Amino acid sequence: MPDAAPLLDAAWRIDPALVRRGVPAHVSLLYPFVPESALTERDETAVHSLAASFPAADLVLEEVVTAPGFVAVTVPGLQPVVDVFRTQWPELRPYGGRFGAQPAAHVTVAMGADDPATAAHVRTAIDGLLPLRIRAAEVQLVVLTKEGWQSRFTAPLGVTDGPAVP
Repeated sequence: MPDAAPLLDAAWRIDPALVRRGVPAHVSLLYPFVPESALTERDETAVHSLAASFPAADLVLEEVVTAPGFVAVTVPGLQPVVDVFRTQWPELRPYGGRFGAQPAAHVTVAMGADDPATAAHVRTAIDGLLPLRIRAAEVQLVVLTKEGWQSRFTAPLGVTDGPAVP
């Protein structure tokens, strides 16, 4: 979600430690996902198929949410996509259950904002950027390797020329 980068930039200007540099603005559809060592062709095919079943979308980000050490902006327009991915892999608990069984689709803006004043400062900075119009056009399968986060592939939303579902 490159269009959401200004949100992360605003948090970075407040405190660079709040933003994981090198990790672009994104919505995690299902984290943690299948570990790379257990990822199958069937999983990859399902990701392509699910991405193809949703059209690319123009969205508006408007609502900031906070939790201890965490500031995000919800992305309600992607909730159906998130829900379908979670249904496809019901054995995977989003965020290990840390935010409940069904956390909202969101762009994480800042992590580690443990000081309430810092979190409030981030919230004020991003409130000034909202509403923010973004385009969701693809799903990217990212895996954690010894070298860090690596893109496995990108599947465009609404495009059906990927692998067939087995």
